[in-house]
This record gives sequence, structure tokens and C-alpha cells, in this order.
Amino acid sequence: MTKAVIRVLPTLTTPETTDGWRSRARCRGIDPVIFHPVNEDDADEAKAICALCPVQEACLEYAIAAREKDGVWGGLTSRERRRVIRRRRRSA
Repeated sequence: MTKAVIRVLPTLTTPETTDGWRSRARCRGIDPVIFHPVNEDDADEAKAICALCPVQEACLEYAIAAREKDGVWGGLTSRERRRVIRRRRRSA
């Protein structure tokens, strides 16, 4: 009789890869409208909040991985995030 081998893969549910970082976000409790400006040129207020955020990098990485299409995440607008994605693809 052969024993089945079960490999345990590393889990991707660390606090930084799930919503754990959100509880420490500077934007927590702020009106979400600020982070979803009608025009990307009006994102300065959101970007200023993000600039001082302790989880800015985790937020940005989440938005890139989740392909967030709208709003300011990690201090970048959707257009700026697309540029980051293109740069990463070129350098890979």
C-alpha cells in the first residue's frame, strides 16, 4: 500500500497579504470619495494622506495584484499604477 504524500504549500494569508494592513492605514475612517476623485488631477489630497501612511507600500502592492482600476491606492492613481505594471513587466 502506498502512502499519499501531502505537501503543505506556504499560505498567502499573512497580515500583509490580507486585510491586516488596512487596519493600520492612514485613510481608515476618511471619506472614500477623497480617494476616488472624478479627475486624476484632483488626487492631491488623497496622495498627501498616502504619503504619510505606514502601509503605503502594502496598499500599492495590493492594488497592483488585485488590478484595482479606480481610485488612489498606495499614493498612486490608476494611470500611475499602470505605468508601474508596465515598467515591472519590461524589467522582468
